[in-house]
Amino acid sequence: MNLFEGHGNREAKIRYLDGDFQILMPGSYVVCAMTGKHIALDELRYWSVARQEPYADVMSSLEAEKRAGALPNQKR
Repeated sequence: MNLFEGHGNREAKIRYLDGDFQILMPGSYVVCAMTGKHIALDELRYWSVARQEPYADVMSSLEAEKRAGALPNQKR
């Protein structure tokens, strides 16, 4: 059975772990915490374990880390 079969086009509820995630409620996507874009579960690569947030791409993840104060804002 396909992981996404029968779950329609609804948001999944996820527990984000170090290097993995656990599906708490089946769905086909999650919503990026920074951009609001839908991220298909098979394309989910970036998230924060501490904040339990998914991100659409590396730039969204980096910006979230900066806003949370986890990284210094670099000036050039």
